Amino acid sequence: MGCHCIDLPVASKGTNPIDDLQTLHALYRHYRDLRPDIVFHYTIKPNIYGSIAAWLARTPSVAVTTGLGYVFIQKSRTANIAKLLYRFAFRFPHEVWFLNRDDETAFRSQNLLAHPERARLLHGEGVDLIEFAFTPLPERREFVFVLIGRLLWDKGIGEYVEAARRLRMHAPEARFQLLGPAGVDNPSAISREEVATWESEGVIEYLGETADVRPYIANADCVVLPSYREGVPRTLMEASAMGRPIVATDVPGCREVVEHGVNGLLCEARNPDALATSLARMLDLTFAQRAAMASNGRKKIAKEFDERVVVQRYQKLIREITGLTF
Repeated sequence: MGCHCIDLPVASKGTNPIDDLQTLHALYRHYRDLRPDIVFHYTIKPNIYGSIAAWLARTPSVAVTTGLGYVFIQKSRTANIAKLLYRFAFRFPHEVWFLNRDDETAFRSQNLLAHPERARLLHGEGVDLIEFAFTPLPERREFVFVLIGRLLWDKGIGEYVEAARRLRMHAPEARFQLLGPAGVDNPSAISREEVATWESEGVIEYLGETADVRPYIANADCVVLPSYREGVPRTLMEASAMGRPIVATDVPGCREVVEHGVNGLLCEARNPDALATSLARMLDLTFAQRAAMASNGRKKIAKEFDERVVVQRYQKLIREITGLTF
């Protein structure tokens, strides 16, 4: 695509301040040397240290909060420090973009925005409706659930496995799949050995990693994400665009994509009983009812999450800051 990629030292989930200062210095050095017209930062450490580095280099920047993650899930000293860093760093960006209203409300209510007037709601980063084309539901006896994402406890993987244990005895036609990397650099990571234990137990099928999720979504009857908190999960947008009913938790991010009873089902987070009940309900729906959910999901994504609208937002802001047009 002609993109120039630069390696950056980031201890993505580490808490050593020396490592973070190295990240800050590296970003400042790059911005000073490259003199970009504008910088967009994503995820917690680039948002914090990149915003500071861009200000030091006198480079306009935008912070895009793609999800608040463990900082707002857990109550810990590390989380409190992260909030203090957010409060300091977010005085510098030209704008701060949030992908869902719950995250924006959390920042405002906890006084983490030095300039609240700079906050903007992006409502998700969108999905390519051509690449993720509608695919009819498979008509067959077996029923495939798939959970797609990094294998983290915070994604509700444990609840998914426990729900699968409870259902597989009463619904032998149901299969429970996991797709995504194990053992990632995250405090909430699940090891490959733990996944292997579930495989040997016969509870789940682990599909490994992939660069293209579309065949796995197309092969599924329902996509599941029992996460504790999200930005706006791309997995659910892509699944709904392809016409797959969804079971997800009623948490920030997920509820942006899933309208309960319309294109999927929402259940309580951190509750394997509630998840098992929702999965069983999805199994009990008729094919026509699931097909209606599939159609509703595609319509919702086309109306609210078309990637082209998101790109126009980026272009408009770039034009306002730099004067450049596309």
